[in-house]
Amino acid sequence: MTRRFESKVVIVTGAGNGIGATTAIRFAQEGARVVCADLDAAAAAAVAAEIARAGGTAAACAVDIRDAASVDAMIVFTLREFGAPHAMINNAGRGAQKHFLETPLETLRAMLDVNVVGTFLCAQAAAREMAKNGGGSIVNFSSHSGLLGSSGRAAYAASKGGVIAMTRVMAIDLAAHNIRVNAIAPGPIDVPRSRKQHTGERREAWQRAVPLARYGEPSEVAGAALFLASDDASYMTGQTIAVDGGFTAAGLRVKDLTVLGS
Repeated sequence: MTRRFESKVVIVTGAGNGIGATTAIRFAQEGARVVCADLDAAAAAAVAAEIARAGGTAAACAVDIRDAASVDAMIVFTLREFGAPHAMINNAGRGAQKHFLETPLETLRAMLDVNVVGTFLCAQAAAREMAKNGGGSIVNFSSHSGLLGSSGRAAYAASKGGVIAMTRVMAIDLAAHNIRVNAIAPGPIDVPRSRKQHTGERREAWQRAVPLARYGEPSEVAGAALFLASDDASYMTGQTIAVDGGFTAAGLRVKDLTVLGS
């Protein structure tokens, strides 16, 4: 395995489980000093301990990304433990699924508060430190729902579409500080939340809709995050990369391509 992030400082939010945990572990395997940040302090500590047992360097930090003071405390913690961040991975987020006519205003506000406000606060706080230290990379997490309409995702899609738009503006405003900002839009990923929440009908629908005909693995999303944060993506900023098995690229798909008639 390469050591692209040797001695680099990386913050991963939502690092207590799923994609975030896998991403934090992958960064550590490639030499990064990782701050595992999560609302669930115990979950973050468990991932940091796993990294340490494997010979990596990590520290756990409790954070509520909706709260500016909590985010600032996360940055102070990072500076104290490892120094200024080189990469900020805004993975923490919240999902919801309900028919548009049945979606309460509280759900919309909750999605915006976590997914948009939280991403904004973390990116801004990290960027202020990066600007003092010659630059860095920010990777925001959107979703396929920010690119295409999916049933029952009005509130969630609004927030994830906002992340994509915000990523573009961040990239423009921060370019002068040598800070790159990109986003990842995962499709269906095999994590505990999807295994618990996706009904048989939804799983079958995903199998049909995704050209690769399967759910993605957390490691496949983590790989994209590491690429975007690395020097391998040094000329990429303001982009949203779909890690979705071809879902957002697909149009009509049929097996019989025979042309009927003359």
